[in-house]
Amino acid sequence: MDATPRGQAASAFIELLSDLPTHATILHLLMKFATPIYLAAALACNTAPARADEAPAKSPTGYTDTPFLPGGKWRVHDDARPRPTVVTPGETAASAPSDAIVLFNGEGLDQWMMDKDGVPADWVVQDGYMEVPAKGTGVGGYIRTKQEFGDVQLHLEFATPAEVSGNSQGRGNSGIFFLGAFELQVLDSYENESYADGQLSAIYGYKPPLVNPARKPGEWQTYDVIFEAPKFDNEGNLLKKAYITVILNGVVTHSHQPYLGPTGHKTVASYDRVLEKGPIKLQDHGNPTRYRNIWVRELNLNAPE
Repeated sequence: MDATPRGQAASAFIELLSDLPTHATILHLLMKFATPIYLAAALACNTAPARADEAPAKSPTGYTDTPFLPGGKWRVHDDARPRPTVVTPGETAASAPSDAIVLFNGEGLDQWMMDKDGVPADWVVQDGYMEVPAKGTGVGGYIRTKQEFGDVQLHLEFATPAEVSGNSQGRGNSGIFFLGAFELQVLDSYENESYADGQLSAIYGYKPPLVNPARKPGEWQTYDVIFEAPKFDNEGNLLKKAYITVILNGVVTHSHQPYLGPTGHKTVASYDRVLEKGPIKLQDHGNPTRYRNIWVRELNLNAPE
C-alpha cells in the first residue's frame, strides 16, 4: 500500500466511489470537489471584471525617492529630469531629419563657395548631383560650406567615376574635411591598391579603416559620420582631441577614433593651432567625383546631463 499523502488520498477516493451508488457518486463528487474548485478559480481572479467605463491605471512618469546617480544631481528615473528634444526623423535613414541643415539637395550650391577666394562655388550640378569639374574648367579647387560647424552628424553620398582611370591615389580621389582641416578620405578603393592610411574611409595620413567596404566604381556610396571637434582652453592648450565615428555603406570603419591633429600629405599631424569650428570642405583632386544628398546636424555634446 502506498503510504504517501497522494497514495492515501487515492485510496480514500476509491473507497468513497465503492460505497456510493452511481448517481449518488456523481452528485456527491460534484458537491465535494466542484465547489472548492470554483471558489479557488474565483479567488485567483481576485475581483470581478473591470467596468468598461473605468480608465486603466496610469504608470508613473518617474520617481522622486530613488538613489542619486554618481556625480550628478539626478536620481535614477528622476521625474524632474528634462526630456530630450523631439526630432522628426526623415522618411528613410538617408533623408534629412527635422533639425538638419541641408547642404546639398541636388538643385544648387547656395550653401557652398570656392575655398581659395570665397567666390560662388562652380562645381558642375546636374541630375541631382554635384561633380568636380574637369581640369582646366571653371575656377577649380576645393569648395567649402559658407557656414562653420563644430560637433556634427554628417550624411553624404558620393560616387567615384564609373570609367576607371589611373591607379592608387590617382583613381577617384577626393576628400571630406571637417573644420576645413581634418580629412576623411574619398577614393576608389575597389580592387585598387594604395597605401593603407590613404584609402577610402582612412583618416588621411594616420589611421586606415577597420575594413574596406568599397562599392564598385560608379556606384553610389554612403557616409554617415559623427565628428567631434577638438577643445582648447583659453591659453590654447589642447583639452580634447578631435574624434570621428564613421559608417561607410552600412559598415563601421572607425569607432570614436581620435585624430593626431589636422591632416596632411607626407607629414605627421599635430594640434599646432586652435581650431574648434570651421567649414566642411570637399576636395578637388582632379578626378570627377560626384556628391549628392548632403545634410548635417549640429550636435550639442556638452549639453547638461
